[in-house]
Amino acid sequence: MTGRSGAIWQMLAGAFIALALAFMAVNIKSGMLQFRDADRVVSVKGLAERTVKADLALWPINFSVLGNGLDQLQNDIEAQQSLIRSFLLLKGFAEDDIQLSMPKITDQHANVYGSALPAERYRADATVLVRTEDVERVKSGMQSVGELVKSGVALTQSYEFQPSFVFTKLESIKPEMIADATRDARAAADQFARDAEASVGSIRRASQGYFSIEDVDPFTPETKRVRVVTSVDYILR
Repeated sequence: MTGRSGAIWQMLAGAFIALALAFMAVNIKSGMLQFRDADRVVSVKGLAERTVKADLALWPINFSVLGNGLDQLQNDIEAQQSLIRSFLLLKGFAEDDIQLSMPKITDQHANVYGSALPAERYRADATVLVRTEDVERVKSGMQSVGELVKSGVALTQSYEFQPSFVFTKLESIKPEMIADATRDARAAADQFARDAEASVGSIRRASQGYFSIEDVDPFTPETKRVRVVTSVDYILR
């Protein structure tokens, strides 16, 4: 009995060892397949673009006045502001569209040495800002600023006081643009998979990318191009 029992136990132990080895082999094979699948990934980018119209216009009208007395300087500032306001109201802008800024006053004699002093001691620079959603009215008004010059307004030109046109409704088109960019990325992945004689599986990783808003060209700043690029990693099967 003892010899037979020992033989039985040896057979059982051998069977358990065989099962364990088989189980380990299956797991190793599965792990190798998973590792191989993990390497079969294609990284693609998807692009979506839209052309939109600006819905907010900012038009700074900057002017300067000169004088030797601060009281007279303030009177001249107010007179110029009044002329600009009248011009804007005549062009159809509302009072709420017009904002006045604090003037910047410079003592032109303060940092000048010698006898070559400017004729007027003080210079004041001020801005009347038009802020409106009526972009077309701003474009029309900008073409008529010569009327202000004829009325005696000393307009100044600088990069700082250029009109700007803004698109503020990005959130309303974001979801659709992300979906378009993702479809574009999927199309690129499908093409890659066909060339590799594979098929596209699930998304392994994705990033939305950065939205950019730029002028279509330097001559039509009221027309914007919105772009987004998404980066997507797809598993290939």
